[in-house]
Amino acid sequence: MSAPRILSIDVGTQSARAIVFDAEGHLLAKAQQAFEPVYHAPNPGWAEQDPEVYWEAVASCCRRLWAEGAVAPDQITAVTLTTQRATSVCVDADGRALRPAILWLDRRECSLPPRLSPWWRGLFGLVGAGGLIAHLQREAEANWLAQHEPELWRETARFLLLSGWLSWRLTGDYVDSSGCQVGYLPFDYRRLDWARPGDFKWQALAVRRAQLPRLVAPGQPLGSLTAAAADALGLPAGRPIIAGAADKACEVLGCGVLTPDVAQLSFGTTATVNTTQQRYVEVQRMLPPYPAAVPGAYNTEIQIYRGFWMVSWFKREFAHRELALAQERGVEVEALFDDLVAQVPPGSMGLTLQPYWSPGVRDPGPEAKGAIIGFGDVHTRAHLYRAILEGLIYGLRSGCEQIERRTGQRIGLLRIAGGGSQSDQAMQISADVFGRSAERSEIYETSALGAAINCAVGLGLHADYPSAVARMVRVGRRFEPDPAAAAVYERLYREVYLSMYPRLKPLYQSIRRITGYPPV
Repeated sequence: MSAPRILSIDVGTQSARAIVFDAEGHLLAKAQQAFEPVYHAPNPGWAEQDPEVYWEAVASCCRRLWAEGAVAPDQITAVTLTTQRATSVCVDADGRALRPAILWLDRRECSLPPRLSPWWRGLFGLVGAGGLIAHLQREAEANWLAQHEPELWRETARFLLLSGWLSWRLTGDYVDSSGCQVGYLPFDYRRLDWARPGDFKWQALAVRRAQLPRLVAPGQPLGSLTAAAADALGLPAGRPIIAGAADKACEVLGCGVLTPDVAQLSFGTTATVNTTQQRYVEVQRMLPPYPAAVPGAYNTEIQIYRGFWMVSWFKREFAHRELALAQERGVEVEALFDDLVAQVPPGSMGLTLQPYWSPGVRDPGPEAKGAIIGFGDVHTRAHLYRAILEGLIYGLRSGCEQIERRTGQRIGLLRIAGGGSQSDQAMQISADVFGRSAERSEIYETSALGAAINCAVGLGLHADYPSAVARMVRVGRRFEPDPAAAAVYERLYREVYLSMYPRLKPLYQSIRRITGYPPV
């Protein structure tokens, strides 16, 4: 019998990847397809994409894998799936998409949400959660659709996350992983299942139970590959499809983070700090932990919404010289960015950044904006770039400390993944700001690896998740704190960074009242 081969399908915001792993977690083959960067966005802040773009990209990646010949399609033992979170798809009774998918980064809001009963309104008012519930109702895609596209919403037989829509394309069944349910849905995060009939979410959201897919736990079968899907992907029909989880959850698992004394940092478009907990704990009041890729566990995630998007922003707005130089030398521009950072001492000579380019729900609040303080005539673009990295990592440290306070568990080690983790300078700054060891994953594709771990356990290739992680996850370079740099960062973090938001919050509120931005 041939050695097991797992096909991980990873569909992100900007590209899809088809990656083959063996049972030891070695990456055997990979194909990637970028999406057109222009979304169907008729209004500012809207972000939409034809869901067929995702399916066609997945199919294209798979066909390229087989054409390159490193792995043959009949060697694939099973298929697993991880996707971007909170991107929603409406389909009719025949399974046809009724409109473009609404992406997770879409900013439209509902102004006439369903009305809660007086009992629920009174209860939420009593516990001080009225504003949070109103925010949930405004942000919910289903509520916007019911208000602004009511005829289409009446035709919507199924309201699916992208993971559920792709699972349907693969299996022919409306089924999804419980580990993918992150978004404005009637989902019970404590029970990791759809909310019970009496839950307030059924009043707060314009979603019917019949519109939602059947849920299975990560590592459990979603179904088997249909003949039509097999033909599109170039695989034998009938191969088992095993549930993975959302991309961030799989990234945590792919970094081998199973215990609450290790934090996983994601240096992606949205920067996050996560731990894995076996118990339900809200590190931000009334905001639930997300489902982990480990069945029955939770990820205590705190986000910086724009995260390492700010690196792209810097590249676009300020790095024309580096872009031209990188093209001339035939190197990645990020390598030149590391040279920029190395020119500047730890602390950027006092230039300090607060990374709230997009507002939050709780802390920071919806009025929050970004800020940079401490400018002087010595500061250059290099200082600004280093201050961006430092500010993001200060924000992640603050989130890490919030998790520690709520869980009562000291975090002793950092595991870091995502595009920004490829920068040695970003890794060293992380170790210095946190004052803790920081490890980079050996492979870049940690989300796909996490889904492959789900698949391997589901197939019985490993007895359990600790065994699978021990065999499939390998750590790359380790960065230790530099005592002198750590001392500078400790004082800047305690004496400057932590004071910025409380002191600037009244000004942010005034800006919002005067300009209307960010919108209420």
